[in-house]
Amino acid sequence: MSSTATRSKDTTPAASVGKIDMKLEVVLLPVSDVDRAKEFYGRLGWRLDADFTTGDDRVLQFTPPGSPCSVHFGRNLTAAAPGSAQGLFLIVSDLQAARQELAGRGVEVSEVFHFAGWNRVAPDARVSGPAPDRRSYASFVSFSDPDGNGWLVQEITTRLPGRIEGVETTFGSASDLAGALRRAAAAHGEHEKRIGKADANWPDWYATYMVAEQAGGELPS
Repeated sequence: MSSTATRSKDTTPAASVGKIDMKLEVVLLPVSDVDRAKEFYGRLGWRLDADFTTGDDRVLQFTPPGSPCSVHFGRNLTAAAPGSAQGLFLIVSDLQAARQELAGRGVEVSEVFHFAGWNRVAPDARVSGPAPDRRSYASFVSFSDPDGNGWLVQEITTRLPGRIEGVETTFGSASDLAGALRRAAAAHGEHEKRIGKADANWPDWYATYMVAEQAGGELPS
């Protein structure tokens, strides 16, 4: 899966990208038992934004920590079969920490794995353990809600070029920022070994590294 580390030549050129912002706001989950689903997603530590009931209709909204996109579920929202939502991605910068938190909240979560190729449905598609070299985008854990809606938790530490504008650097949580600082510190330690002395300008080096890492740009050496 070395292709996960490179940008396809077929990706959309920046000049042809639409100019009107269209932000993904909500993903709809089909569930059979609304109260059971509410308990489960609340137990994950997700924020409950709304729980509205009108007659037989009901809608709830939960938002994962640090996410700009929320989930809806309820009664009379969709004709899709409960549990039919699959391959829903949650992005984290530290997969082991995310797995430990999920397990600590009573969630039945898989061990860390990676995919043997792009096929993700074959019985032998999943390979135990993190991806070789722990490369960005390639390591996962999975879990399901009580109805079987399936979630993939994906570790991303360095974004592919073009995914985030280089002038925009944001972190969804204190833990994401701490992880970026740790990676910058480790890389800066190697930098100081190469130059053979302490680098007094380390704040600028850290900042350059963290911005480039998030934007998928060339990292300083």
